[in-house]
Amino acid sequence: MQRRTILRTLGLGALSAPFTATPTQAREAHLDRLAALDPVKITKVKAIATCPHNLELIVVKVETDQPGLYGIGCATFRQRAHAVVSAVNDYLDDFCRGRDVHNIEDIWQTAYVSSYWRNGPVLNNALSGLDQALWDIKGKIAGMPVYQLLGGKCRFAVDTYAHGGGRTPEEAAESVLSLMEKGFRHVRIQLGGYGATHLTEEADFKQAGFGMPNDNVMDPMAYLRGVVKMFDKVRDVAGEQVELLHDIHERLQPMDAIRLIKELETYRPFFIEDPFSPENMSWFKLLRQQTSVPIAMGELFNNSNEWLNPMAERLFDFIRIHISQIGGITPAMKVARLGEWFNIRTAWHGPGDVSPVGHAANAHIDLAVWNFGIQEAVNFSPLLQEIFPGAPTMKDGYMIINEAPGLGVDVNEELALKYPLPDKNDYNWTQLRKRDGTTIRP
Repeated sequence: MQRRTILRTLGLGALSAPFTATPTQAREAHLDRLAALDPVKITKVKAIATCPHNLELIVVKVETDQPGLYGIGCATFRQRAHAVVSAVNDYLDDFCRGRDVHNIEDIWQTAYVSSYWRNGPVLNNALSGLDQALWDIKGKIAGMPVYQLLGGKCRFAVDTYAHGGGRTPEEAAESVLSLMEKGFRHVRIQLGGYGATHLTEEADFKQAGFGMPNDNVMDPMAYLRGVVKMFDKVRDVAGEQVELLHDIHERLQPMDAIRLIKELETYRPFFIEDPFSPENMSWFKLLRQQTSVPIAMGELFNNSNEWLNPMAERLFDFIRIHISQIGGITPAMKVARLGEWFNIRTAWHGPGDVSPVGHAANAHIDLAVWNFGIQEAVNFSPLLQEIFPGAPTMKDGYMIINEAPGLGVDVNEELALKYPLPDKNDYNWTQLRKRDGTTIRP
């Protein structure tokens, strides 16, 4: 049977002939639909690694037995980039060859347990790249953007929050005003270093020769005082027309985090992100009793058991998981549907060190789920847009995707390979200590 649907899709033609009054045309349309269901076999799964702007980015490319038909998905995990490449090339490739690309759920479930031990971020990122690539292929075969396969649009575009801040509360306020002028209605504000307000090179542990020379130092009490002053100044200068967010980044002791969030309640935050580390989830019940500030949680989650009960118990308001960390679009849609039943909105993690393919995957889900909350804004450099043509764009605070079939983003392999991964990873941003050298967990 001719694969007319696939050929027309690759040629940017129609999905199939419309049903008309003549039986012949109706039969042709029916044959087109049957052709789309014929097995399309996976012939190769490979990782494409690139590091423009010192950002280790990994995408997975799934090739098929149909000429020109392939998909790409994001598997970026900067801290273990080489391990993800190995997981894709040495294991998923052999596992997937000969499988039918149509059967996304079956491939996900079998790949998930193929290592026996599961839920690790390396394997989940590799699986996410595979999963997103399969959705990309399915969209191309159907001749539709992925969001259409997920149920269609619930909104015309994806509202986002920008990143603002500065070294002082006054600088943070000016930053927010500047972003408001660019059309942003939501701004996450930070003071000083990321996830903190007081990072310094001075520390007793360094003088004692403890730790590593590049380890960062945090003063938790200075952080607590600084965040309150920042919110007070920003709200005074920017007014009530902007929604303010803040990321604690799990860097406080639970009681300190609760006290801070209670103090911030008067400034009406849109949400406070990651108040507790995954090891301290039991503190959420006490937090709920103390304050009505909305909470976003989940950036470090990679196991469904980490969010299932907390969501069912309504312990936070926004689910903040990282799509590639949990395994791709397939599990993310299940999380979003779960959240709808408990009035928990999505706020997928979308930092700058996620590939444009990953941001597109976030956006397709954002467009399709009713309980969307907010998405991180991102502006891709001209180089990233050249490596990943079709990358999402920003306009008036909204993320816009193109309407091409699939995820809408491609990869220029030849250009990507001009920016190889470094031999060693930079772990510096995760290494944070108190003055005495005690590690502060992100």
